[in-house]
Amino acid sequence: MTATAAESTDALGALPTWDLSDLYTGPECPRLKADLDRVEREAQAFHQRHAGKLPSLSGKELGQAVAAYEALDETLTRIMSYAGLLYAGDQSDGAIARFYQSMQERVTAVSVHLLFFTLELNQLADKDIDAKLKAPEVQRYAAWLRDVRIFRPHQLSDELERFLHEKAVVGRNAWTRLFDETMASLRFRIDGQDLTSAEALNLLSAPETAVRRAAALEIGAVLGRNIKLFTLITNTLAKDKEVEDKWRRYDRPWSARNLSNRVEDDVVEALVGAVKDSYPGLSHRYYKLKAKWFGGDTLDYWDRNAPLPDETERTIPWEEAREIVLSSYARFSPDLAGVGRRFFDNAWIDAAVRPGKNPGAFAHPTVPSAHPYLLVNYMGKTRDVMTLAHELGHGVHQVLAGGQGHLQSDTPLTLAETASVFGEMLTFRGLLAAETDPARRRALLAGKVEDMLNTVVRQTAFYDFERRVHSERRQGELSEERLGEIWLAVQTESLGPALRFDAGYATYWSYIPHFIHSPFYVYAYAFGDCLVNSLYAAFEEASAHNESNAFARRYLEMLAAGGTKRHKELLAPFGLDATDPAFWHKGLGMLKGFIDELEALG
Repeated sequence: MTATAAESTDALGALPTWDLSDLYTGPECPRLKADLDRVEREAQAFHQRHAGKLPSLSGKELGQAVAAYEALDETLTRIMSYAGLLYAGDQSDGAIARFYQSMQERVTAVSVHLLFFTLELNQLADKDIDAKLKAPEVQRYAAWLRDVRIFRPHQLSDELERFLHEKAVVGRNAWTRLFDETMASLRFRIDGQDLTSAEALNLLSAPETAVRRAAALEIGAVLGRNIKLFTLITNTLAKDKEVEDKWRRYDRPWSARNLSNRVEDDVVEALVGAVKDSYPGLSHRYYKLKAKWFGGDTLDYWDRNAPLPDETERTIPWEEAREIVLSSYARFSPDLAGVGRRFFDNAWIDAAVRPGKNPGAFAHPTVPSAHPYLLVNYMGKTRDVMTLAHELGHGVHQVLAGGQGHLQSDTPLTLAETASVFGEMLTFRGLLAAETDPARRRALLAGKVEDMLNTVVRQTAFYDFERRVHSERRQGELSEERLGEIWLAVQTESLGPALRFDAGYATYWSYIPHFIHSPFYVYAYAFGDCLVNSLYAAFEEASAHNESNAFARRYLEMLAAGGTKRHKELLAPFGLDATDPAFWHKGLGMLKGFIDELEALG
């Protein structure tokens, strides 16, 4: 069940589909069965060898134990990466869904034998860890140990941790699967065709007002018919999180996310505060300007991402999109483009739109011993090219960070968006520099502003929505009407008085997967966008002083650091500090400058 054949449309050309055989050749793959059997035996042996004995291990012995743990965990991650990617390729196939669930259950059962390891590491005193860190075998894992031990105050007893771990497959994971499969099965009847959610949402940026309106109303209607289920899922998962947060002694619903992102609460508050303070000068101002272009004072919500009235959106074939992105990367760094080219030269990208496929876009790192995979739903628009540039940035980051090994290659969410947003900016700058037609230039600028508003303003509003929902859920279950009220309130506040909403839009919160998969994830997008804007401003300053090559070298070193360094260490070589409020305003200043340019163009 690997996807290898390229799918094609006349306008887009051949679209690649990924080949998952670099992980496993299929659900019945002999290597998969052998890995499952082997990792189960070795995990049991690891538990028998080390459980309850960590304090007595020498530094060298502890380092060897961490290395063995890393190898076991990498095998389990390889298995779940394969199952997850296969499932993302077709969430409507019952056999694939059952395989995915069976792998979750099998891997959970195996990983129970490994659960003790991080728990007992956190039970070691600081002085014991410090002594063991003197051994080079442990020192190579110093960053991972640092990150494991930040959760010490929130760790439960071994028995409770094992209970939560085993129960996840019929708890949060099962509710998440229900959401995914429900969304994948929904069909939206528009202009006589039954469309997936990705196809329907794509029509909100169609050139024709009637098409956008029909799509918007149908999306609201279909979500409305399923809103009771989405309300139940949301309430259940929010309560589940509240219960676990209470047991783990997290003060606020978002505290666990900030800790896992290795970012201080006050830094996140500074970001959110800076963005919300900027609503009037950014989103409110831009949408008022866009309403004027459309001949009025206000816009219907289905016109928010509409092409400009004089814009002629052409279809960009896949091969042209590939060249646009890679050449933009190469102008910054040939080495960066070289890594990116590997994704196209190999079957590491799944680009075709098809029923049952995950409707979004992502880059999955899998494991360092393999390689990442990208999923996009490519439809030939400029925004699709930007999405490709974004996900390729993730993929390149994951390849470069893989040198840190399985346990230390993963970056916190706040830094995980760095390479993706930077790749988008490189691609946009390349397109803008090549455009001489005033109308096309305005369209490009407007498209970029809208993408940045969607990333910075809209994701901050999403974060605000989550905060309000989880805070109110602690007082009792929220009705579908109340969820809609909160949604409309944050949308009105963030997007401004130029946007008109109807009752159907009150259900739009329900299709956003991040609320289900990764609570409070969304601010990482705004964090990453503002960080990259500040980083790109530093790149422009370096270029003005003929130091662009040195900047590119430092940038690649930053990506290659993976999860071994925190944001302060990573940004210091560029003279940037995320704890300084001016840092966020500098990032927002680039977006403001684009809007200024649009106002000047008229």
